[in-house]
Amino acid sequence: MTYVVVENCIKCKYTDCVDVCPVDCFHEGPNFLVIDPEECIDCTLCEPECPAEAIFAEDDVPAGQEHFIELNAELTPLWPVINVSKDPPPDAEEWDGVEDKLQYLER
Repeated sequence: MTYVVVENCIKCKYTDCVDVCPVDCFHEGPNFLVIDPEECIDCTLCEPECPAEAIFAEDDVPAGQEHFIELNAELTPLWPVINVSKDPPPDAEEWDGVEDKLQYLER
């Protein structure tokens, strides 16, 4: 099983999770992070670190967001690895909890 970044990360892109990842499985896009399903070792360390609560075990992805399992796998090879946290976008708090953010995903 792997962990998956879901919709609430879009435009929030907090990076607290990357500091605790022992295998550097996070990849960074313009306004979203993804987890490489081939590299994730299911260690559970990232999930509690996410201020936006946007990381779930694959089996626990919220209903209606299952497509993020495939989206994480699709975007992983396109984006570079991130293993050091960065400041979140200045408007991250405003985006936290906003619904239907998939339309704002920048590839």
